[in-house]
Amino acid sequence: MTTTALLMIDVQKGFDDTEFWGPRNNPGAEANIKALLDAWQAAGQPIVLVRHDSVNPGSPLRTGQSGNEFKPELDGVRPELMFTKTVNSAFHGEVDLDGWLRAREITDVVVAGIQTNMCCETTARVGGNLGYAVTFALDATFTFDLAGPDGAVLTAAELSRATATTLHGGGFAKVSSTKEILTSLLD
Repeated sequence: MTTTALLMIDVQKGFDDTEFWGPRNNPGAEANIKALLDAWQAAGQPIVLVRHDSVNPGSPLRTGQSGNEFKPELDGVRPELMFTKTVNSAFHGEVDLDGWLRAREITDVVVAGIQTNMCCETTARVGGNLGYAVTFALDATFTFDLAGPDGAVLTAAELSRATATTLHGGGFAKVSSTKEILTSLLD
């Protein structure tokens, strides 16, 4: 069996603050996140938990705020590595994730968590650029509506679709469902 690290990105309580973030997509994301975590633990595969410590003074993800804490889906998870970051890519956190993966000869990663088009997509892109075989668990992510520079708003569903298209079309990652990923984990 190939060792595949599950990179669980920013699954934090602060993303439940709809007044701050606005409308989201994929209400089933948390169940898929939990299914991936449970399967990875049962298979003895490495889990990496990443937490975003926002430097934005108004963010619910600031250090010391209850929103900075992990969501309940991560309760009982025993990660091989847990670290924080203040930027979008988990490869640019307080730990050298690339070095950690290479030291363990891990070349395959699955990316899941929050937000689809922000930290998850950036982590997948950088991972792909570094040569990892990246699988992106699209239905184990979610995001929020977002206004562009012209004021036009793209819905969370549109942003998610754009992320899937960019990752797939750009060759950064294989975009898959949780079900497909779990099936391949058991093979």
